[in-house]
Order: sequence, then C-alpha cells, then structure tokens
Amino acid sequence: MPEKKRKTEEKSEREKSRYDISTIKVLGGLEGVRKRPAMYIGSTGKDGLHHLVYEVVDNSVDEALAGFCDYISIKIIKDGSVFVEDNGRGIPIAKHPHYKKSGLEIVMTMLHAGGKFDHKAYFISGGLHGVGVSVVNALSELMIVRVKRDGKIYEQKYKRGKPVTQVKVVGSYNNGSTGTSVIFKPDKEIFSVLNFDFALIATKMRELAFLNPGLIIELESEPDKKKEKFYAAGGIVEFVKWLNRTRKPLHKPIYFKKQSNSTILEIAIQYTDSYYENIFGFVNTINTIEGGTHITGFKTALTRAINDYAIKSNLLRNGKVAKKIVGEDVREGLTAIVNICIADPQFEGQTKTRLGNSEVKGLTDSIVTQGLSQFFEENPRIAKIIVTKAIDAAKARSAAKKAKELVRRKSALMSTTLPGKLADCSSKKLEKTEIYLVEGESAGGSAKQARNKETQAILPLKGKILNVEKAALNKIFSNDEIATLTTAIGTSIGEHFEAEKLRYGKVIIMTDADVDGQHIKTLLLTFFYRFMPKLIENSRVFIAMSPLYKIRKGQKDYYIYSEEELEKTLKKLGGNCSVQRFKGLGEMNPQQLWQTTMNPKTRILKRVTIEDAVEADQLFSILMGSEVEPRKNFIVEHAKEAMLDV
Repeated sequence: MPEKKRKTEEKSEREKSRYDISTIKVLGGLEGVRKRPAMYIGSTGKDGLHHLVYEVVDNSVDEALAGFCDYISIKIIKDGSVFVEDNGRGIPIAKHPHYKKSGLEIVMTMLHAGGKFDHKAYFISGGLHGVGVSVVNALSELMIVRVKRDGKIYEQKYKRGKPVTQVKVVGSYNNGSTGTSVIFKPDKEIFSVLNFDFALIATKMRELAFLNPGLIIELESEPDKKKEKFYAAGGIVEFVKWLNRTRKPLHKPIYFKKQSNSTILEIAIQYTDSYYENIFGFVNTINTIEGGTHITGFKTALTRAINDYAIKSNLLRNGKVAKKIVGEDVREGLTAIVNICIADPQFEGQTKTRLGNSEVKGLTDSIVTQGLSQFFEENPRIAKIIVTKAIDAAKARSAAKKAKELVRRKSALMSTTLPGKLADCSSKKLEKTEIYLVEGESAGGSAKQARNKETQAILPLKGKILNVEKAALNKIFSNDEIATLTTAIGTSIGEHFEAEKLRYGKVIIMTDADVDGQHIKTLLLTFFYRFMPKLIENSRVFIAMSPLYKIRKGQKDYYIYSEEELEKTLKKLGGNCSVQRFKGLGEMNPQQLWQTTMNPKTRILKRVTIEDAVEADQLFSILMGSEVEPRKNFIVEHAKEAMLDV
C-alpha cells in the first residue's frame, strides 16, 4: 500500500530500522513459565487467556509503530485456537551467530529474546520486556508460525513451547508482501477458562486502531459468528469523540502533538456536560490503567493553564469562587487521551499498568502547558467555555462541601458516630471483616440474625440510592443513603478517598434476584466506580449470589442459582421433587440465608473487576447517563442475552 511503502522507504534509510538476525538479543530461556504462568500473564483464568492474544498482537503493533505494518487480522477458530496475521517485515529466519539457531526459533522459544532491546529493529515498542510471544508458545498445546520474508514462506511448529519441526520452507511468493502469521491453541492443562470473549478482544483492538492511525485491524470469531473492522484515520481525536458519544460535548476536540528528542506526546481533549473526568493514558499503545508520570504531568499542566487563562482574562472575580480553581474543578466533565511514545519506558511489572519514568512528568507538564496556552490564546471562545465549566464546578464543590458539613452536623457523617442502622461486627482485623449492603429492611433483619457477629457487618439500604451518574456533587453529598454508606465503609469518597481508613476487607452487595434488585446493584456499582474506584481496583467489592430456587427431595434441600442448574439438577434427581422459587431475600429465614448466601464455606461471591477502564466508563455512561438513544440501542443489541424475571 502507498502509505506502507512511504513509511518503509523513510525507515530503511536509518540504521535503527534494520530487523535482521543481528538485532536479536537473548536474555534467558523458558524455564519456569509453565510452572508459574501467573507471573507472566497475570492469571490462568479469563484475563490470562486473553492476555495471550494481546501479546501476539502487540508484536504486530510494534511493526506498525515502526512503520512497516498497516494490516492485522485476528481470527478465533471453532476449535479454541487463535490466528493472528500481519503484513510486517516478518521475523528474521537466518541462524544467530552465537546460538546457531534460526532467529524465528530463538524468538519463539527463549524468554527475553527479541529485537526490542537495542533500538535497532524497534526504536519504540509496547512489548519491551520481550517475554510475550515466547510465553504464549510455552502456554499453548500447539503453535504454528509462518513467516513471509525474502521471497519464501517459512514455517515452524511447536508443542508447549518446544519445537517439533525445524524451520523449513513451505512455499514462495513474488508480490513483495512480507509478514508473520501465528496460530496458537491455549493449553487446557494450564487454563481454567478456554472460551474467548469477542467483546473483550474487540475493545482492545478498537483502542489499538485509535492509537495507530491508518492501521486496519480485522477481528472475526467463528464460534460467535461475529466480525468487526477497526480503522481510525483521525487517531485519538476520533477516540475522544467515540468515548463521548453517550455525552453532550461542549466543543470540538482539542488536539496537539509535540516531539522532544525521541519522545512523542499527543493529547486529545474534549469537555462534556458530564460531572466526571475520564482521562486515559497510553504508553507505546499500552493502556496504563493506573496512570503514572505522564498523567501526573498532564493534570498539573491542565490546572495551571486553565488558571493562568482565567486570571489573565479576569474570569475569576467578585469573590464568587476562590482565587484559583483546583484540579478536580478543571477536570469535571473532561475526556482526555494522553498518548506517549518513549524509547525506554519503565513500567511497574509485566502487566504495565503504571509508568514510572521521572523525566516524563516534567516533559509532559511543559508540552501540555505550552500547547494549551497557545490553543486558549487562539481560541478564546472555547477557552471561556472550559473556564466557565471549571468555575461552575468550583461553585458546586463549595456547595457540596457545605452540604457535607451540614449532614455531618446532623450526625450521619460524624467521624465518631456510625449509622444507627448499621449492625457492626466486633473484629477490627481488616482482612477478616466484611460488610453486607442489603436491599430492604426485611432482608436486613434476616441478615442480622443470620450473620457471624464477629466478622460480618450488615447495612440495610432503604430503596434505591441516588443515580450518581446524573447528579451534581451537592445533591450526592446531601443524600442520606450515600452519607450512611460512606460513613459505614469509612474511606470518604472522590478526591478525598483514603484507602487506609477502610473498615472492612470485603464490601458485599446483596440484593434480590429480580429486576429491582438488579437495578439497585447497578446503582451501587455506579457509585463505587465513580466515587470509590480504588475499592474495585483493590478487589474489595463483591456481589453475593442468592439462590433462585430451592429443590426438596425427601429430607434434603438443594439450592439452585441459575435456570441451567435447575434443569440439570431436576434431571439428575428424577421425580418426586418440590421446587420453591425465591422472589426475594426476605423470603428466606435466617438459617437459609446463612446457608446459601452468607456462610463463607458454602456461599458464592462474584468479585467485581474493571477489566478495561475505557469499556467500564462507556457501559456506566450508557446504562446510567442522561442520553436515551445509546441506552435504547444497547438494550436492543443485548435483549437476547437478558434473563427476564416477570
């Protein structure tokens, strides 16, 4: 393609673009990967399974970053394997001068082997640890790699990380199109989950397309019969627009890109009428969900630039707001993408969730301050909209503070006074204690009788709490149920969240299994995601699974948690069974509630996780936001997946 050809010509003139056997460096073997897979991919469950796909795709994306790839294809096969193909340069095939093996075999079978350590083949890449594709190989029962390079097609097969064939020529081509294809089948001896989630992979591929303008990514799933194509010529500007599609934007996206030596930083910013900030950071296409120095530098610069313009333009006057507006004010309603490409990023761990390079903070601060200041001078109308939004946020924050203090004076949030309806536990050991957030007074009464008083606290909730996705801060802080909930948990909320003041090791949502119960659960999860996200990130929030049915045969009871389980159990037990449908927690006596939902030895808890911050933000905005059309479309799209309780 013309774009690929142009990039190739530019890169081929420089030494750093060379990708041949001399660029392959080896730091170690694959020993221990199969024994301790979680050290390399995080887990052997759903997250780890999908991490395999991302590691293989990351290699193709690195080729795109280097300017040698503009097409990636991913296909989930019916037999559980995954096929990934790109049109990059192809992995080097020649024998390594020291190891006397093909570059392909070294890359696929040796840990910390690849072309990313000396900046010759890849000046910038995401997979800098060099453990990705070899770890995928080690954890796959079968892997086949084909390389199109130098007019020939090469192939090698592997089982559980070990080559079972030599690198051999299996064909030729004459159209000049190079590339690499990988097919791998995750090992059932390693993974507890073997089914790939199309939507989860699609979210990741969409991000990669936004971060690599001009890159085409095609995703297909044979089992789901789904196909999707991702392409974003506008890059992160399109990303911001996509993120704000469920909100009302206040202006067109602000975009600027700067380069300092080898570091490239690009920013896209857009404010909406929302009350929440959505800042997403990426380093060499890796989503740094825990932030880092690039995000810290961005926030500092944003606050300074908006304050400087507000003061210079005399927009802070008459004593209506403080002399300066603070960080949380300028970030209200903000959606931003901070994307940085850097030669030597220092991540915290292989999962790469936080950037640690100290020099990046100052660099980002400087570039963003300069870029925003220049934009504000050239676009005073948009600058005034943004400053006015921040001033309104400061006023709301002041009102919220007064409301919060008023509620405290009414004793609900007194630091020494816990809510009267909270049945606290006696133990003060964090990791042993848990609080149940129970729907309704009736179920709360049963739960108080059923609980272990030493380790389990019960907080009954009256009705449905406020939908915080639509509410201003002053309304949120003056809401009695939220005040009660916040006090019981102990951490405060939002900018003032203090993890060390958490009073319970587990926060467990326990609602009825009907529609109202699901709604209350969603309202609580929205509150935690927006105001106490660290609880979710630190694996503190859980959902209690209450039974839908009780089957009695003779003198023995069986508690059933799904329609599928009901059908299987009835078939197994045969006839002469009585079936009781539980409509709510209040229908169970304390003994039943303990046995089915609260006893740590027999209960089922679902841990709440944020698999992807971008997707989570979108889902909460769609389901709980003020825009009706996106919610309607979501319901129509997923109606067939719903379980109705009428």
